[in-house]
Amino acid sequence: MNRREFCNLAALAPFLGPTQRVPDYKVVTAFRSSRNPGSPGRWRGSVVRVSSNRCIDVASNQVNASVVRDMLAAGIQKLTGASNNRDAWSRFISKEDVVGIKVNCSGAPGIHSSPELVAAIAENLTALGLPASNIYIYERFDDQMRDVNFPRFVPPGINIVAAETINAGGSGGTILGYDPDTFVEVNFFGEDDTRSNLSRVVSERFTKIINVPNMKEHQAAGVTGCLKNIAYGNFSNVARSHRNEKTNTYSFIGTLASVEPVPTRTVLHVMDGLRGVWHGGPFLRDPKFLFFPKQIMVGTDPVAMDRLLIDIIEEKRMSEGAPSIFDRSTDQLKRRSQLDTRFNAFIREPGHVEYASRLGLGEYDIRRIQQEVVTL
Repeated sequence: MNRREFCNLAALAPFLGPTQRVPDYKVVTAFRSSRNPGSPGRWRGSVVRVSSNRCIDVASNQVNASVVRDMLAAGIQKLTGASNNRDAWSRFISKEDVVGIKVNCSGAPGIHSSPELVAAIAENLTALGLPASNIYIYERFDDQMRDVNFPRFVPPGINIVAAETINAGGSGGTILGYDPDTFVEVNFFGEDDTRSNLSRVVSERFTKIINVPNMKEHQAAGVTGCLKNIAYGNFSNVARSHRNEKTNTYSFIGTLASVEPVPTRTVLHVMDGLRGVWHGGPFLRDPKFLFFPKQIMVGTDPVAMDRLLIDIIEEKRMSEGAPSIFDRSTDQLKRRSQLDTRFNAFIREPGHVEYASRLGLGEYDIRRIQQEVVTL
């Protein structure tokens, strides 16, 4: 199958129907679904893409914080139709909320949610009157967050928290950061631990979540965008889904992302495309795999945003002569091939985005996604 056929397959994905065996998932949660969940939210199927050639200097890899601040303002005002930042942000957040900003630090220090963008989000929240003590920047692993050093950029008093503490020697901490009463149970390959538990701060502390993923290829899932960041970034014991070449990422990502209260409380997605990774993700395994889309996406629909991300990653891989993320040929499988673009370490599952749409998490059909493009 050639590249054009793969691209056609991507375009036809909504019409192909189920092609994967879905494991038996047991979802346990005491939280009820909302009639008006944050995701896909009020602006289902709508995505605002804001770009600027001035947002990052490619030679130095330095972000222009002022330009990023303007990009965020343009994006959220365009999405909401508001004439100013305060009115736009007040559509999502009130000064009584406790807000978690879900960053992505799994590729730190090479690739991560830009602290300049996270700082711009936090500044808009405090401008609403939200106390800094009610704002949490959070991730699963604290060592990855330390590599980014968010406190250097964000307003003072903002909390930096992680579900797991990694010791200096690299060993893991405890599981006390996860909620024992909110989990997904599934047996993928006879593993001893078959539960993935939700982070406690999500179930016990936050009233709202703002999701800040990167634009990244993923060796197993195809892409790491909104859905994977809010799913694998909020639950424990998720790496077991891609232990083998044939993974369970196709259905696991959407299943986790649909567990309440995650979709109800996740009210906004701001995808960081200042930098991106086009191969070997979610980490930056070689600087040559870094690229610079120089844009952000803003929306409430994680499926629609990830559907557009698929096209961005595919276009970049095509320009580099790399296999499509839709390539399912076993002839190109080679474990530990993350540095060789001719091979795949896993059979990637970008179909997880379309699968998530069947769970009600958003709009996948490209013909029904409305894009607004803003250039600064």
